[in-house]
Amino acid sequence: MSPRAKGPDFGEYTGPRKRAAAPLRSRPAFGRTFWGKAFVRVIEEIGDKPRLARGRTYARTGRVLALDVEPGVVTAEVQGSQLQPFVCTLTVDTLDETDREDMVVKIRRVPGSLAALVSGEIPDMLAAQLIPDSPAAFSFDCTCPDIGWPCKHAAAVAFLTAERIDSDPLTLLRLRGVELDDLIGGVEKEDTAALDVENWFGDSSLLPALPRVPFRAAVDDLDVRTLRSALASAGLGLAEQNLALEELHALYRRLT
Repeated sequence: MSPRAKGPDFGEYTGPRKRAAAPLRSRPAFGRTFWGKAFVRVIEEIGDKPRLARGRTYARTGRVLALDVEPGVVTAEVQGSQLQPFVCTLTVDTLDETDREDMVVKIRRVPGSLAALVSGEIPDMLAAQLIPDSPAAFSFDCTCPDIGWPCKHAAAVAFLTAERIDSDPLTLLRLRGVELDDLIGGVEKEDTAALDVENWFGDSSLLPALPRVPFRAAVDDLDVRTLRSALASAGLGLAEQNLALEELHALYRRLT
């Protein structure tokens, strides 16, 4: 019996296989927190329902292979109908200096808000700055041929971004171009500026002048008849009583 023929060796032709990124497994619902819901609400106002529905399905079934959040942009790979995944970007306007200063002012006014930020929570009072207020703040791009805005791949990236915000609200800060350390530094800078370290005890502070109060002797507020009766009981005559009253007025004037 002849030996079994050996098949051809394709090892030299195939080369190393490219390792695909692990899919991101999502939760059943997107927008479970205040900030995630707010982000999803804006996305749903932008896209058409069929593409958004397919985007949700893509996000839930692990089609998104990677997700990277940087200031102003989210980049991800999404596996579509082709062999190579599509590259999607979600761009969001970053906040300007005025918005960041407004956030610092709000944090300083509300006790405990800075501690909440440090612990990973964002106070609801910052919603006016952090939540995009119009579709113009968003931009989508994808290497797929779909001309939808957003396409289902970009919509999947948007929903997974909302889920990332649900898990870590500070992701929204980073996406809007605000670093936590900058907020902390801004609050501490304002607190330090309010203190005059060189004049800690106020030795060189200018104080306002004391108000000038019109002179009024205490005896003027008393019943003169009762006072004269007390002086008379001490054996003082009318002239001596008058002299005693004048001396009392003089004493009170010296006190002022």
